[in-house]
Amino acid sequence: MDHTLHWQKSTFSGGGEGNTCVELAATPTTLHLRESDTPDTELTTTTGPLAHLIRGVKAGAAPTPA
Repeated sequence: MDHTLHWQKSTFSGGGEGNTCVELAATPTTLHLRESDTPDTELTTTTGPLAHLIRGVKAGAAPTPA
């Protein structure tokens, strides 16, 4: 089974050359996010928490303490 992640750049990353992009890779159960200038550091989550974060950001919600 091939476990290679296929990274895609965000369309909001400016499209220029260099390491200034947010990248996303998806598997059937997880989403992986990284910045192209630090590709060895990734955030892994599932769709539920990421959707919740995006809704909060769009609504201008303040972060809550953990």
